[in-house]
Amino acid sequence: MANELEGKRVAFLFTEGVEQVELTEPLEAVRKAGAQTELISLKTGEVEAWNHFDKGDKFKIDRAVADVDASDYDALVLPGGVANPDQLRTDPDAVSFVRAFFEQKKPVGVICHGPWMLVEADVARGRRVTSWPSLQTDLRNAGANWVDEEVVVDNGLVTSRKPDDLPAFCAKIVEEFAEGRHAEQKAA
Repeated sequence: MANELEGKRVAFLFTEGVEQVELTEPLEAVRKAGAQTELISLKTGEVEAWNHFDKGDKFKIDRAVADVDASDYDALVLPGGVANPDQLRTDPDAVSFVRAFFEQKKPVGVICHGPWMLVEADVARGRRVTSWPSLQTDLRNAGANWVDEEVVVDNGLVTSRKPDDLPAFCAKIVEEFAEGRHAEQKAA
């Protein structure tokens, strides 16, 4: 079915240093499923992605995170890249935006280093998650149950470890986003 997400709006929150493939593949997957997407960052303009340690393409940002509200979207994707979430987590608007999706019980997809935002937004506690291996201590210290699996789904929260996991991650975010709100999705 190619229109599972018809009528849904999906926010992608990222900034400089985002891992390009962790942005582009989920973006393509939700668009192919019929979703409208918005690229959100710390400010408008362009953001340069990375391909591991090499500079990648630039992406035009639709809106600044200070000017958006989670109630305007049906789901959220947080791509990885080391520098990306490390910068986002220092921005109060970005942290509040992420937390609001959990408060509103909306599905969220997070990959690689993106789960640092779950720690900062205080929404990892009691959740079963995965991530890039170097984040496991941070996630456990934040109260999460970290596991080493390709994709983990916990009541509307979809997490994956790395670019190799993208096929499974993309399939699961489309599935969870199509289901809509999850009663058990919550902020800590």
